[in-house]
Amino acid sequence: MARGDPATLASFFAEDAVYHNMPLEPIVGRAAIEETFAGFVAMAPQIRFETRHLLAEGDLVMTERVDHFTSDQGTISLPVMGAFEVRGGKIAAWRDYFDLNQFTSQMGGGDG
Repeated sequence: MARGDPATLASFFAEDAVYHNMPLEPIVGRAAIEETFAGFVAMAPQIRFETRHLLAEGDLVMTERVDHFTSDQGTISLPVMGAFEVRGGKIAAWRDYFDLNQFTSQMGGGDG
C-alpha cells in the first residue's frame, strides 16, 4: 500500500478473496479488491501502516495498527484491528475493525 500500487497489492490475494472493512459491505474478488485499493490511493496518495502488534498462528495473522492516509488536505490516522486468513500462500480474507466515525470526522483535513 505504501508504494501506491494497487495491482501489486491485489496480487497477494486469492482470486476469490474477501476484503471487509467491517463497518462497510465486503468486497469480493481480487479485481474488486484492486479497484477498492485504487480508490484509497486516489483519495490519499501516501498511505502508511504503523504496526503496533502482529500475531500469527497457522493460517491466521492479526494486526493492531494505525493506518495513516495523507493527502493535500492533511493526514487521517485511524486505529485498526485486522485479521487475515491465508490460503495457499495468498490472502483469502482480510477483515479490518475500526470506528468509521473516527475516520469520517477527520476527513476535512484534520491532522488526527
